[in-house]
Amino acid sequence: MKTSIEEYEFCRWFREHRPHNFSPEGRRALYDMLTNYEEDTGEEIEFDPIAFCCEYSEYEDMEEFWLDYNKEDYPDEESIMDNTFYWAFGESFIIQRF
Repeated sequence: MKTSIEEYEFCRWFREHRPHNFSPEGRRALYDMLTNYEEDTGEEIEFDPIAFCCEYSEYEDMEEFWLDYNKEDYPDEESIMDNTFYWAFGESFIIQRF
C-alpha cells in the first residue's frame, strides 16, 4: 500500500517534524531529487522521512562539507560525485552520506 505525496506535503512534514534537517530550499531540492530518481528508474520510493534524514545531508557550501569530510580527499564537487550521489541547487547541495 503506497500513498503519493506532493511537494507541499513533503516539505510540510519536514518543516513540522524535522525542521533542522533540511532548509526550506533543501526540502524542495530533496523532493526534486527523489522524484527525478523515481522518473529515471521507474522505481517508486516509499515516503520514509526518518530514513531520508539518516541517508542524506544538506551542505550550504564546500566549507561546511569539509567539516564532515576530509578536504584533501574531496577537494571539489567532482570528487564528491565520484563517491556518492550529489544534487546541487543554488550554492548548496545534498549528498547521500558515505
